[in-house]
Amino acid sequence: MLTCAVIEEFAAYNRWQNGSHIRAASTLTDAQRWEDKGAFFGSIAATLNHVLWGDQLWMSRFAGTPAPGPTSIPASTDYFSDWDAFAAERSTFDDVILSWARGLDPEWLDGELTWFSGAANRELTKPKWLLVTHMFNHQTHHRGQVHVLLTAAGCELEATDIPFRPVD
Repeated sequence: MLTCAVIEEFAAYNRWQNGSHIRAASTLTDAQRWEDKGAFFGSIAATLNHVLWGDQLWMSRFAGTPAPGPTSIPASTDYFSDWDAFAAERSTFDDVILSWARGLDPEWLDGELTWFSGAANRELTKPKWLLVTHMFNHQTHHRGQVHVLLTAAGCELEATDIPFRPVD
């Protein structure tokens, strides 16, 4: 079963890895960040936008934070066109996720969440622990795609293994 301690570690890992990707991508030009390289969402910037959008959507369901402006997965890739604004929002929102994780009540994880899924076009109900796991898995999945694109662009990234995360 997923525990609050594991969720807190995932949130800290998320913040660390997003920072690493943003620092690496910041060495590229805006054109390089937006260039379609054939990834699922095309570019580095589009994929990172989608991850932030997804995090904000799930956190709106989990914690009542504001939902992101774009209302569909295809629109999520253009969430922020300005790199500096994106980087600032990503950093701020990573702190929101970590703060939420640190204050999470273990009993909350035992419940279920019902929401309308735009992707499935219907209402769904799933265990909260499963959905929290999904949010962090979704981040890691797409950051892996970005990692490949950044490496191919010649960027140097930090380690990605959880045991190597610097202590806060």
